[in-house]
Amino acid sequence: MTIFQLEIVVCLFLCTLGLSGAATIEGKLELPEGLKNKNYPPLQSTLITLNDGEFLTYSTQNNTFSFHDVPAGVHVLDVHCHTYHYSQVKIQILDGEEPKCIEYFYPGAKKSPISHPLILYTNAKYNYFQPRPTFSPFRMLKNPMVLIMLFSVGMMFVMPQMMGNLDPEQKEQMKKQMEMQQDPSKMLSQLWGEISGAGPREISEKKVVRRERLKRE
Repeated sequence: MTIFQLEIVVCLFLCTLGLSGAATIEGKLELPEGLKNKNYPPLQSTLITLNDGEFLTYSTQNNTFSFHDVPAGVHVLDVHCHTYHYSQVKIQILDGEEPKCIEYFYPGAKKSPISHPLILYTNAKYNYFQPRPTFSPFRMLKNPMVLIMLFSVGMMFVMPQMMGNLDPEQKEQMKKQMEMQQDPSKMLSQLWGEISGAGPREISEKKVVRRERLKRE
């Protein structure tokens, strides 16, 4: 046996040792019956990875997939589908044993064992668009401008009834207050009189006395 033939035998032996613990992972992607009856879009060719891209494959037309010559150890399977959400699967491969699989609905969720070959059902459908809100009159009440307008309209109907229930003296007093609001100087003089303790009549008399003094000077 030549040296070249010996090297080939050694390489084949090493390859055999390397693949002795290898296994094949198989599975299928499925839609639940409830989604099939709702005319949801069918499954397309989907990317499936092990260990975040260390091994990758695509699903076939029958939605099946397989990974060949996967070494022994713990592997994480992810389904990269843009339409439906699938669970994450953790797979443990031991020499001479069937792969042991654990399903997670999402990372960190409660685990549940599943059998091999894998049959993965969709958990939910992705919704990339928010539906446009419909018209609702109650939503208008959240607008401050609408609330102010409704309050003003309500006061237009309530004020005449309130004025009708007032005494003549109260009506006269309210009328004076409205006139003072139109004339800021009168309103300020009234406020100053209330602060100093003098009534409106005393304030008007003081003004007359001042005017007479100015005329004399």
